Amino acid sequence: MRVFGVDIGGSGIKGAPVDLERGELTAERHKVLTPHPATPDGVADCVREVVAHFGWTGPVGATFPGVVTGGITRTAANVDKRWIGTDAAALLTERLGGEAGGCPVTLLNDADAAGLAEMRYGAGRGRTGTVLVLTLGTGIGSALFTDGRLVANTELGHLELHGHDAEKRASTKVKEDEGLSWQRWAHRVQKYLAHVEMLFSPELFVIGGGVSRKAEKFLPLIEGIKAEIVPAQLQNNAGIVGAAMAAYAARVGAPPAGAVSPAGPGRPSAPPPGPPARTPRSAVESPVGWPDAAR
Repeated sequence: MRVFGVDIGGSGIKGAPVDLERGELTAERHKVLTPHPATPDGVADCVREVVAHFGWTGPVGATFPGVVTGGITRTAANVDKRWIGTDAAALLTERLGGEAGGCPVTLLNDADAAGLAEMRYGAGRGRTGTVLVLTLGTGIGSALFTDGRLVANTELGHLELHGHDAEKRASTKVKEDEGLSWQRWAHRVQKYLAHVEMLFSPELFVIGGGVSRKAEKFLPLIEGIKAEIVPAQLQNNAGIVGAAMAAYAARVGAPPAGAVSPAGPGRPSAPPPGPPARTPRSAVESPVGWPDAAR
């Protein structure tokens, strides 16, 4: 089963078709730079360019770096403020040709998408209890799971830490902008993790974002955290995969045949007998973290 995923970030917009049985991209992702200012119309044009690159027609999942409820973007920390209150799912669907054009868009928070992918296919697979997936990039995204169920739109990168928004102290962008060494930046990340651990007591931190490719340079420098800390396995593709998962679930309501539950290896799940009754648009409900209706 292939579905298209697009990951909208503060610096880049990337996408690719995804094989949902394996949780892998089926082609090399295509990336364009996020326009500045990152207005709804400008970003929508970039999403259309990414999707058109593959000649894709079919459901599309898209992420957004902010709170998303019912397809509407509620916050906009690292993109243009005109996103606030926009029916972004409808805008993107229209820009891709509308429902009649075959590209209905499902929208969800970017870190939530990455977390769904990591919990099903990656570093969180088989884990119960409280798991926090953190994406370090232009900002800090967070996805909180309790026994595999997603608590959507936590946005823990905006927690206040020493008088600052946490992501203004410990994101990858801050490391680059301030020219911080791995040691100094790891110390800041450590302080952030300690604060989040005090609030949520997770059993596991999964560290994602592009910097997860260099986990060996900073994770060993982080000390004093009780929870296990591991790098994301899907790395910077997690958002694309999670977006595709949400698009599939919004249309079908269950994992694709052959997918394996993150509760542990087991038999492939049977294909659903048919589309179930739709649940409310804001629902995120499933023992394996699949959003039944992210839009």
